[in-house]
Amino acid sequence: MLKGLTDQQVEESRLKHGSNVIEEAEAETFFEKVKAQLGDPMIKLLIAIAVIMGILAVIGHGDWLEVAGIVFSVALVTLISARTEMASDSEYRKLKSGVKKETCKVYRHGKVVELEIDDIVVGDNVILQSGDKIPADGFLIDGFIKVDNSSLNGESEECKKFAHEDPNSVELPTWNTSITGDTFVDETSVFRGAVTVDGSAVMKVVRVGMATVMGEMAKEMADDEVDSPLKVKLSDLAHKISTFGYIGAILIMVALLFSKIMAMGGFGAYFAQNPVLIFKQILEVVMLAVVIIVMAVPEGLPLMIAIVLMQNTKKLLDSQVLVRKPIGIETAGSLNILFSDKTGTITKGKLEVVEFFDGALEDSYEASVMIKEQMLLCIGKNTGAMFDASGEIIGGNATDKALLSFLTKENYEAVQGIEGFKTQQFNSANKYSAAELDGTTYYKGAPERLLSRAKYYLDHEGNVIPLDLAAINQKIDQLAEKSMRVLSFAYSNSPLVEDTLPTDLVIIGFVGIRDDVRPEARYAIGEVQQAGVQVVMITGDRKETAVAIAKDCGLMKKASDVALTSDELNQLSDETVKEMLPNIRVIARALPTDKSRMVRLAQELNLVCGMTGDGVNDAPALKRADVGFAMGSGTDVAKEVGDIVILDDNFKSIESAILYGRTIYNNIQKFIKFQLTINVAAVAICAIAPFLGMEQPLGVTHILWINLIMDGLGALALGSEPALKAYMNEKPKSRTESIVSRKMMGQILVAGTYVTMLSLIFLTLPFFKEFFGSEDIHSTAYFSLFVLLAVFNAFNIRSEGANLFVHMNQNPGFIKVMGMIVIVQIVLTFVGGKMFSCTPMGLTHWGLILLLAVSIIPVDLIRKTIVRVLHPKTQVSIVVEESPVSTASEADQKALEF
Repeated sequence: MLKGLTDQQVEESRLKHGSNVIEEAEAETFFEKVKAQLGDPMIKLLIAIAVIMGILAVIGHGDWLEVAGIVFSVALVTLISARTEMASDSEYRKLKSGVKKETCKVYRHGKVVELEIDDIVVGDNVILQSGDKIPADGFLIDGFIKVDNSSLNGESEECKKFAHEDPNSVELPTWNTSITGDTFVDETSVFRGAVTVDGSAVMKVVRVGMATVMGEMAKEMADDEVDSPLKVKLSDLAHKISTFGYIGAILIMVALLFSKIMAMGGFGAYFAQNPVLIFKQILEVVMLAVVIIVMAVPEGLPLMIAIVLMQNTKKLLDSQVLVRKPIGIETAGSLNILFSDKTGTITKGKLEVVEFFDGALEDSYEASVMIKEQMLLCIGKNTGAMFDASGEIIGGNATDKALLSFLTKENYEAVQGIEGFKTQQFNSANKYSAAELDGTTYYKGAPERLLSRAKYYLDHEGNVIPLDLAAINQKIDQLAEKSMRVLSFAYSNSPLVEDTLPTDLVIIGFVGIRDDVRPEARYAIGEVQQAGVQVVMITGDRKETAVAIAKDCGLMKKASDVALTSDELNQLSDETVKEMLPNIRVIARALPTDKSRMVRLAQELNLVCGMTGDGVNDAPALKRADVGFAMGSGTDVAKEVGDIVILDDNFKSIESAILYGRTIYNNIQKFIKFQLTINVAAVAICAIAPFLGMEQPLGVTHILWINLIMDGLGALALGSEPALKAYMNEKPKSRTESIVSRKMMGQILVAGTYVTMLSLIFLTLPFFKEFFGSEDIHSTAYFSLFVLLAVFNAFNIRSEGANLFVHMNQNPGFIKVMGMIVIVQIVLTFVGGKMFSCTPMGLTHWGLILLLAVSIIPVDLIRKTIVRVLHPKTQVSIVVEESPVSTASEADQKALEF
């Protein structure tokens, strides 16, 4: 018997070779996350403006209140965003800490002990039995096992492992980026992460921790991640807004200075005046330019994104979707292509008996007592699996477990009291197993083996009938095309003779076994494809099996759909693969490098790319993808690099993430329309007013209230708009596509122009000045009118149709927030005083302001009607959004609302 290492040898080995811990990336601190948020392009722009405003304030020509407002905005955004990421990371760590650590049996100081795998060291002798996960890299020194390497190389086929004849000459392969599947099928070497599916053996540990293949693969995760599509779009928006603001401010500044020079009688007269006066006038013009820049920048946008991501992160967690990186939700909504793992995501992740038929090709298992009794003996006495006390199936291989599940615990226990006289275990040479019971021998094996010695079958009444071999073989071929593995069952009245089949076999029946497609996955894949997202299944299975599954779940429907093996893929150049990519649906026998390559090529085509996976082999592609969906049952390495963890391993949850991502994107666009309309109008008014001889109609505090506080509340209102099924009918957004579409820009310009024109009329027409009486009340009235115009325009923005209250019951907070803005605005007119330059107004004043503000609604309805007439296609999307058919059913809607 093996004695194993002593405590002293264990410590020496640990000091020399290290521990068996796969090191994870250190969790970022709150400060590091805040620092990362400050790198956001919009935040950088706000900081730059704050610095300019601060310099002006220092020299006495700026307002520290405006500087404080911008700093507060930046601080609030960064803190909320960092807090959201910390909360997501905390949930992930909590999830991991709640999982019991894996253990293994090891020989130590003369006896067998059970240890956590982290405590294994080089030189340990580890006992491996069916169901055990291999804890480190090493080789077998005793016994025989079959292992599943799918978590390492994506291939689900069982690999046989034998004891090494000469342990002293063993050299295990190391990880490199060109590693092939053959690495893991070496007949004596075993690697951390693989699972023992059959047999028992003892392994000698050679490498532990980060030195294992799994550890080396984890190191590959250090590459920088690509920018998310939202970050790219916001960076582009920030650049365009800043450019617009700077150019506009400079042009207006030059024009104002030129008008002042001309008013003074020309350049000579102007520069002949007191230099201090000239400097003061130039400074006033510069101040105006800065105000215009401040008005142009949507300060509330970063805050809105932070709030929306925080809200939806919490909602998705309740639906088994753990968002590790909040930006991953929005990215999911922008997906163009999704590379999906098969096992456990599209399929159930375990073998199941999905079909039974007898010699007459009929499903008589439940209808025939005779056939059922015979099947119970064939399965119950020919298995390496068993039910434990809790009803779970343990031991045996995946096929044994599938057959026992088909048998049920009650039936299994019913046959356990029957003692067998003689048994023969299954082996790859004979391809059958047998058990002799009271003179009758019951067989389980490959159809070709049993059918070669059978001429009869048992019908549902217990009669022995001649077999139609041609019909049976045709049926088996049909099931094979559906990726089913067929097993046959028979009995013989002859005694069991080892390694010899009798010639009087009577067929009892056949079963088709398969890792079946999840029913909900078929629906979810259809929904995702309807959303314009191309789904490509990447699997380690054989091409024939992968194609059958792809057809079953709806991935392959047309003759033009392409399935490739890894070998076929690697024979093609990058440019050829890019040309073929729109038609690729399946990649079989995939290696880790294939997944990373496909992600890279998709991104080079400017496609927003997603990847699902659960194994260490998936981790490089998960990290490189725009959004990585790691499976909850997968390896820690995969979950560590994933953006989103699908806790229930269900493709349906991926569909939910895409829907919510699109909802977030649409809500962000709604907010941009809401805020840019305000900003465009405010910039135009502030720029035009000086040329009309007016003082600035909106003061610094007005701007602060409009751009920060009201927009923050607007973020809460529009950020809670519901998830609509109609969003899944929209085309995916390109990585380089502007977040402000032409349609959005049209709505912004129409509304902004109307607000500007109405403002100028209100400020210059004598009627309004007389109606309000004093200049102070007139100024307060304009401030209130501007705010109320924004409030009523928010109703226009949230709906694409004429019904402005569509789905309002699913976002009751919208009315509350808009009502709160109106109430606060009314209160400001009474208590704002000098800070907000406000004076109380009467009911008649408020009545006129309200009437003028509501007028923006019919203006936008006219715009929508014109757009619908000129572009009939948009009418379809409007009808889809607002029709009852487009929204989810009551049950579905509850699921969407979580």
